[in-house]
Amino acid sequence: MAETKPRDYTKEPDFVKKIVESLHPERMYLKVKEIIEETPSTKTFRMVPTKGKLPSFRAGQYVNLFVTIGGVLTSRPYSISSSPNQTEYIDLTVRRKEGGFVSNYLLDEVKVGDEFETTGPVGQFYYEPLTDGKNLVFLAGGSGITPFMSIIREVVDKKLDLNIWLLYGSRIPDDVIFGKELEEIARKNPNIDYVLVISEPPEHWGGVCGFLNQDLIREHLEKVEDKTFYVCGPQAMYIFCEGELERLKIPRRKTKREAYGPPDDVTREPGWPKGLSAYAVFTVEVVGKKTFDALAGEPLMNSLEREGLVIPAVCRSGICTTCRTKLLSGKVFMPSSVTLLEADRKFGYIHPCMAYPISDIKIRI
Repeated sequence: MAETKPRDYTKEPDFVKKIVESLHPERMYLKVKEIIEETPSTKTFRMVPTKGKLPSFRAGQYVNLFVTIGGVLTSRPYSISSSPNQTEYIDLTVRRKEGGFVSNYLLDEVKVGDEFETTGPVGQFYYEPLTDGKNLVFLAGGSGITPFMSIIREVVDKKLDLNIWLLYGSRIPDDVIFGKELEEIARKNPNIDYVLVISEPPEHWGGVCGFLNQDLIREHLEKVEDKTFYVCGPQAMYIFCEGELERLKIPRRKTKREAYGPPDDVTREPGWPKGLSAYAVFTVEVVGKKTFDALAGEPLMNSLEREGLVIPAVCRSGICTTCRTKLLSGKVFMPSSVTLLEADRKFGYIHPCMAYPISDIKIRI
């Protein structure tokens, strides 16, 4: 039998590059195949590739979707809500945000056949078997259900040996995303427990109501000590739930939280300058490019994009560091949720996606 000579991949850089790009693409090019109306405020956009195949992803990851609206190029991160067990499409589930620039465009203007560019799947909000154990508690609020839906669908598809307690907070029963599917999943799978919690219950509501506090968590779990807690929802929910988990004495290493974008009202964030209005206007000088006015209460990245100055972005939540920018002078406010490296603090770098000008500033991009 003739010997087979090992393939020398060092002499085929293009081959290696193609393999890496197929597994971890910087960009994906997708087309809307189907639009599913989930609730009066929410739609799922089922996306298929316009060329090549979709890469694999971890349930819980997201993509950053690029859009051009009124001549302004911007982007928003959306969690993948479909299961990674199927490879024909990915689902992006979008809820309308009051005054939202991108969500309103997607829900009102996008139709089947429209094409988009996104990043490849990114993020670290996924199940890690080496550290997370087999007992998982999901605390979801509103559209924060989307990454959990991907994880739950994968668990069901693959019959994974995991126990899941989903505590899902919604303002009203009529706006519960994936509600009927979750009820059916919980009915058929004894390892998945689903509790819907309504904060503004209508008259004659017979289900659970209130907030995802420590009493409610204890009521629906046999014990908390052997579980890993995941949190995804509006910014205010993080602050609330993290406090409740601390009261339950859940170690930080046993909690995970997903990036969820800028707060609805940054002036309510701890540390915001007292008396400073969100509508205060400051001057932003971008060295070598242009100078313009920006609102204190709007992320600097949004102001830059409106001026045609687009910088790389992925998470838009102050975590991934892709947009890090040099602050040459002046001051910005960044919420405590922003992950800033010590070197960035020392040398004056900021994350424009979650940086708010609170004085006239000068930056270099």
